[in-house]
Amino acid sequence: MNLNKVILIGRLTADPLVRTTPSGDHVATIGVATNRSWTDKAGAKKEATEFHNVVVWGRQAEIVSQFLMKGGTIFIEGRLQTRSFEGKDGVSRKTTEIVAERIQLGPRQGGSGGGSFAPEGRSGAFPDEAPDTKVEDIPTIHLDEEGIKPEDLPF
Repeated sequence: MNLNKVILIGRLTADPLVRTTPSGDHVATIGVATNRSWTDKAGAKKEATEFHNVVVWGRQAEIVSQFLMKGGTIFIEGRLQTRSFEGKDGVSRKTTEIVAERIQLGPRQGGSGGGSFAPEGRSGAFPDEAPDTKVEDIPTIHLDEEGIKPEDLPF
């Protein structure tokens, strides 16, 4: 059995670079930095940063270019891919990069956090909510009173 899986949570090292292929597909290349900290045998705190090249295709590439910029947080699930290319100097080179299969954007920089992507000027999770509107409490459903048994639920 084989497995090629990468999971990263990190910050962009630069704004995304988005291009369109001749066939019309969008592709974004991003640099992601991840940090690791540990304590050595002497008790001193150490920290190291790794830099990763990530390729994002299709609609996800458009989302990355629209909502992320340098310093933004991103969760990436993907796979490693090594490819060969010829440099401008004519020398054959290889590079290993992460091809994103799924992405999730982190909280907005300077925003309220928690991954809320409310439009500018809005503060809540409910975009149509007026600023001083109170949200009604969600009613409690008592399963045994309505003849529904928990063991009958499909989940």
